Amino acid sequence: MSKVTIIGAGAVGATIGYAMSIRGTASEIVLIDINQRKAEGEALDIRQGLPYSPQNKIYAGTYDDAAGSDIVVITSGVARKPGMSRLDLAQVNVDIIKSIAPEITARAPDAVYVIVSNPVDILTYVFQKITGLPEERVIGTGTLLDTARLRTRLSENFNISMKNVHAYVYGEHGDTSFIPWSTCNISGIGVKEYSKHVIDKTNMKQPEFTFEEIEEHVKKSGAWIIERKGATFYAIAACVTHICACIFSGVEIALTLSTMQHGEYEGVDDVCLSTLALLGRHGVCGKVMQELNRSERELLRHSAEKLKEVIASVKF
Repeated sequence: MSKVTIIGAGAVGATIGYAMSIRGTASEIVLIDINQRKAEGEALDIRQGLPYSPQNKIYAGTYDDAAGSDIVVITSGVARKPGMSRLDLAQVNVDIIKSIAPEITARAPDAVYVIVSNPVDILTYVFQKITGLPEERVIGTGTLLDTARLRTRLSENFNISMKNVHAYVYGEHGDTSFIPWSTCNISGIGVKEYSKHVIDKTNMKQPEFTFEEIEEHVKKSGAWIIERKGATFYAIAACVTHICACIFSGVEIALTLSTMQHGEYEGVDDVCLSTLALLGRHGVCGKVMQELNRSERELLRHSAEKLKEVIASVKF
């Protein structure tokens, strides 16, 4: 038996529930939302498609129904509105997470908590601090979505399977994120050198691009989607479903997740941001220390400093 509780039945939370149901990620899924009727409607809509999915059950519930959860996914929060500063958004969603934390941790004290709400790095930090839960059981989705966007773009550019693309986005899930290009490779060959090592029997020229263009694409993809459809939820739902599936598998995997930092990289301490974390059955069980070059280490420190400025400005 495996149980996941999703707090927040908006577009992101409901899509996570749907993705988990059709994949069979958990045997039991609970949707909790302040709008109980909305949660009931989403759960029923998903449940009526289960005859064509792996056997599981999904239903709307209350905090009491979260008891015994292996994983709790938190998606509650407000989206950034026109005229709202990043700090304004942080304080509003910090207040929401503060109201949720005591209710859910009292019912599911042993769960692994996956924070999805934005700003995810700030909320991951706040949630761990106010709950006092072990750090390994409080993780944020961090730059896992950014990493997926990066791999998708590189795969398209080089016309190669995403499984052959090994590239990551580090730092904040936001403006100060960056790609440590020195660690990125395609089939074991550095991205910059890859084209030189391919014997293209079709004589097709490899697409030309700059690292700056790729980074811009990764950072602006979310805004581009929001401008066209109003919100992003499919890709992040896939990321969260993958996180939960990895936890249940019990096989350790390295993912770019937002976790508490303790100086593993010099100058990056007491802040949550994304580097390569080892995820296992009970949460984060270690970190993979990639060899970053000097400029990449500086970018990571810069990202940490900007996040600390926000943390220092919010009340929790």
